[in-house]
Amino acid sequence: MAQTIQGNTGEWEIVIGMEIHAQVVSEAKLFSGASAAFGGEPNTHVSFVDAAMPGMLPVLNEKCVEQAVRTGLGLNAQINHNSIFARKNYFYPDLPQGYQISQYEKPIVGKGKIEIDLAGGQVKEIGITRLHLEQDAGKSVHDLHPKKSYVDLNRSGCALMEIVSEPDIRGPEEAAAYLSKIRMILRYLETCDGNMEEGSMRADVNISVRKPGQPYGTRCEVKNVNSVKAVQQAIEYEAVRQVEILENGGSIDQETRLWDPAKMETRSMRSKEEAHDYRYFPDPDLLPLNLEQSWIDRIKETLPELPDQKKHRFIDSYGLSAYDAGVLIAERERANYFETVAKGRDAKLAANWVINELLGLLNKNGKGIADSPVTADNLGGLIELISDDTISGKIAKDVFAEMFTSGKAPGAIVEEKGLRQVTDTGMIEQVVDQVIAENPDNVAAYKGGKDKLFGFFVGQVMKKTQGKANPAAVNDILRKKLDSKE
Repeated sequence: MAQTIQGNTGEWEIVIGMEIHAQVVSEAKLFSGASAAFGGEPNTHVSFVDAAMPGMLPVLNEKCVEQAVRTGLGLNAQINHNSIFARKNYFYPDLPQGYQISQYEKPIVGKGKIEIDLAGGQVKEIGITRLHLEQDAGKSVHDLHPKKSYVDLNRSGCALMEIVSEPDIRGPEEAAAYLSKIRMILRYLETCDGNMEEGSMRADVNISVRKPGQPYGTRCEVKNVNSVKAVQQAIEYEAVRQVEILENGGSIDQETRLWDPAKMETRSMRSKEEAHDYRYFPDPDLLPLNLEQSWIDRIKETLPELPDQKKHRFIDSYGLSAYDAGVLIAERERANYFETVAKGRDAKLAANWVINELLGLLNKNGKGIADSPVTADNLGGLIELISDDTISGKIAKDVFAEMFTSGKAPGAIVEEKGLRQVTDTGMIEQVVDQVIAENPDNVAAYKGGKDKLFGFFVGQVMKKTQGKANPAAVNDILRKKLDSKE
């Protein structure tokens, strides 16, 4: 599935590693009791610690540590019993301390791995290098005054998990699948809301190119990309840019670049820093973090069924295709909804209705599964009405549309509108005889070999019964009548 670029000198392979910054779901910040909620008036969610007032000391938030361990377990990663917080020194107006408290040599989570799903049912393993905890910086605001910049410290000190991948990703599609899978896992774990629009999850994408089989090339880092689509677009542009430079005899400068969605291009931001540029050293105000295995085990016991486990169970237990299972487990709420619909019912039919009818209509109306006007119990009831031949599949679509609009139960709609299916074969036979009597020319043509006219007769019977006749019974009776030698 690796995507290559066809240059003038042959094929080039794209090599990608990703650093995902995910804001921890926590009421308070990493080292202070200030609110970590998104929004609020500028500088209203700020404590003296966040503003780096003299003499203020950081106090580690246990909930944030628990969330990092929970995430590490969800990424099949090693949880390190001993980790150290370090100071990462750099100077920005929105970094009041003049350093960021992060982790460097000894992170809280070590190597792990996840699976990504690719086109054609392929599955690929992507390695996780590490996950470390760090505090977020504030935000510089440049568009409120023609000559001044403002600083909002509401975000300063919020807990971030930085999840670093191995350079195992090959191309925009794999990068999109990886980012989507990480977001899905974090949402299942409820350790990050994954809301890229609000900045609670963003990605730095390291991109290089090489001839297949050659050593890694010089990489450029595209900073703070805030959507799956933008990650794909940035990779597509940056890889082509690098190939063109190399094929024209140039060399790639290791640098940090920004993605400009308006111009659909990356542009240089600054030369890429190395670790020594940040002068990392252990934070003297924070003791080493020592975790007991029993505490880690207790967190492990609370983990939900994760996306891959759920997907395989849906395939094995419900007989679903890998594609349908993948769609249904994309969100935890969606998977739970489906299971309620499918309980004790035809699971494949339930999957079809959830994926094709419900999700289609929700997308069209800009709603999520949590906002569905059709409850899972009501959709399950509709499937029962189809399965026991109370209504036909065609009428079920009309009933479903009414359910979506009104929120009513399917049984009530069927009774109100008199939509119960006609299964009385005697009544259906009378209608069939009437249709045959009214269309002697078409009967003769059908018997003369025009088999396609059979659909015409079915349509006429359904029209006369207002779509309520059982389609299987109609087909059976019509076939017997029309194929008889009389």
